[in-house]
Amino acid sequence: MQSNLAKSLYLGLAALSLGAVATVSTTAQAASKAKIVSSKTLSTDATKRNVQPTGKNALYSKPGTVKGAKTVASKNTMNKLASSKKSADYFRAYYQKTTNKGSVYYKIVSMDGKYRGYVYGGKKAGTFAGGIKKASTTKSAKMPANTTVYFAKPGKSGVTWSAPKYTQYKATKSVKDTTDYANDVLTVTSAIKKSREGSTYYYVTDATNSNVNGWVYSKGVTATKPAGATFNAATDVNVNFTASGKTVASTTLSGLKADATKALSTVKGTAVGNDATTQATDAWGKAALTGTGYSYVASDSSNKIALSNAKTGDTISLVVNQNQPTTSKFTFYKTAGNGDLSQAAKGIQAYTTGKTATENTVAFPTVSAGFTGVSEATFTASDASTYLTNAGLATLDTPNYKKSNDTKEYYTEFKLSSTIAGTFGSSTKAFYTASEKTGTSPAKAQTTTGVNDYYTNK
Repeated sequence: MQSNLAKSLYLGLAALSLGAVATVSTTAQAASKAKIVSSKTLSTDATKRNVQPTGKNALYSKPGTVKGAKTVASKNTMNKLASSKKSADYFRAYYQKTTNKGSVYYKIVSMDGKYRGYVYGGKKAGTFAGGIKKASTTKSAKMPANTTVYFAKPGKSGVTWSAPKYTQYKATKSVKDTTDYANDVLTVTSAIKKSREGSTYYYVTDATNSNVNGWVYSKGVTATKPAGATFNAATDVNVNFTASGKTVASTTLSGLKADATKALSTVKGTAVGNDATTQATDAWGKAALTGTGYSYVASDSSNKIALSNAKTGDTISLVVNQNQPTTSKFTFYKTAGNGDLSQAAKGIQAYTTGKTATENTVAFPTVSAGFTGVSEATFTASDASTYLTNAGLATLDTPNYKKSNDTKEYYTEFKLSSTIAGTFGSSTKAFYTASEKTGTSPAKAQTTTGVNDYYTNK
């Protein structure tokens, strides 16, 4: 009996001891949790509060050391966001909390709104450290040669923004549709590019409709005046490109600034030579002369004089020169019999003397001349087809080949089906239909007299 009593007393004391330890442990854990001693909304310039994760700390629903904090984005996720190549993964800091242990936490939200929560920000209030650091979402970019532009494709895409998308929190569209502003003259006043994506944006102003002002993707505007835009004698100058007294193309220098005020001209007859000269670059001339086979040089003395004396409402002539002759090579394809170029086409192989022929190895014959024209001048599909026919290339053949367990001689005949338009100096395409035949192939071997490099096929 005494033995049982001793055991009972021992077990009771052990239970009390464990209970005491548990109580002490729970009390210690509760005491170790931090408490918030100050909170404030950040009021500094919002654009100066763009941050990015460092990957050193996770994102929590509450400051991480406060009771009840839950993980919003793990440390691993924050590390991935730190090295992201997307502007959407930058953050904006907007609230600050400090604990009784001196730790500062910032409430942040990603630019796309996907993540929101508290992250450790170091020990000094107002300074971004620990799990975040300051971010420069954009950097300076080169201004375009022509600062007078138009919307390239008016509509719901390529619109203007208060800031390039995701470079500032809640960046908004200035206008949601640019259709009504298709002919408006826009002036580029600044250029930046996204730090992560590298895409360039221009800030444009619209003297006619100021609500359009904003940032637009650089490829969303063009220096070419819309075809439907009317000539404005108060701001524009007509231009004729001439060669030996003949006009080969015409265009317009639009939205010109007055020499005297540097502002957009408002009266016909205003001297605008400075801006006209600035706009009329070699690149501008090349774009205006696309497909003509002529070239413009801005530094030509007569062109410089004509541009410097330009006045709004004038029509001026700029001298151009015809390009040198050049050739375009063909890439030959086998396609379906309906000439539908949207179908997948297989490139024809060029037969090499001494090699084994197949149903796809064409013996390209020698021709008297290549497909020649003025460099950068356009040609039609009909022009290409006419050349191939006159050059004896409307029908192509493979040398003879045999099939296993068959003594017959086979060859494949290719018939011209269709071609496409292009520009002299660049390669083009020709499409043929194929049919297998028996007998002696009419394919001829190439000779050293004539042209043999009119095709790109290997």
